[in-house]
Order: sequence, then C-alpha cells, then structure tokens
Amino acid sequence: MTKRAIDMPAQVARARKTSSIAVASHARLRGMRSSAQKARLVVNEIRGKRVDEARAFLRNCRKRAASSLLKLLESAAENVRNDEKAAALYDLDELYVTRVEVGDGRAWRRLQPAPMGRAYQTKRRTCNVVLELGALDQGKRAARGGRKTGSTATARKPSQPQAAAR
Repeated sequence: MTKRAIDMPAQVARARKTSSIAVASHARLRGMRSSAQKARLVVNEIRGKRVDEARAFLRNCRKRAASSLLKLLESAAENVRNDEKAAALYDLDELYVTRVEVGDGRAWRRLQPAPMGRAYQTKRRTCNVVLELGALDQGKRAARGGRKTGSTATARKPSQPQAAAR
C-alpha cells in the first residue's frame, strides 16, 4: 500500500472534525434488507476512502450488504455528475466518502409456527444508510491557518468570591 492510501482516511477524519470538507453530494438508502450491525461492518471499511478505492472494496467484498452499498455509492457519484454546479467544482477522482451513517430501519415482524398451536414472532431487520461524498477544501484550510483548541484565553474564568454582605 502506498503512503497516500494509508494516510487519507485519517486526514479526512481530521478534516471532518475541523469542518474543512466541502460536501459534493449525498445519497440515502432506506429499508436495506440487512441489520444495521451487519451493514456497519462494511461501512466502517469504506469511510474516509476515495470513491474509486471504496468502489473497488465493495466490488470484492463478500458481505451481502456490499452490493446495496455499491449501488448507493454509484448513486452519490452520479449525483455529482448530474449536478452542474458540483460537476464544475469537483473532480470525481478527488472525492472521498466523508460521512456514512447506518441506523436502524423498520423491522418486519413475521410469525413462525411453533408446537401446540402457538407461534413465535421473528423480526427481519432493515437499516437506513446515509452516504456523503466530499472533497478536502484546500482554500478553507489555508485561509484559516489552523484551528486553535484548548486556548487558555477561552477557558472559563473562576467565579469571583462574593463578599459577605451581612
């Protein structure tokens, strides 16, 4: 692996915290036929990667959720191509998967026959996925010159002792 492939997810994560990422497009998938826990296993692997690297990973992944997530990634990439403003601003080769969130969806409740005329209830879980593509905004990062955190000037001052007025 190249150094660039190793460092970029961490760089995207840092840029997301300092909000120096410009969001190019997003796509949403509701009711994916997989539990959220199983989908997160795949999603955690593509978060912070470039679009072409994420696409290659999802094509070769053997998890069931990977095919649906690949379609979602392709949809977000097409949203960049179809939007005139985004197509003028962003090159598809320089986009990253900046945010992917997986949440629980509706659970389909089904009845499974059980002995002596009873029934067991089973849940077929679904999940909702939100995927955002973005680019590292070099202009914002250069103009800001870094963000200061933990400054003593912004720290809370201790309260003044109150004089006894009695």
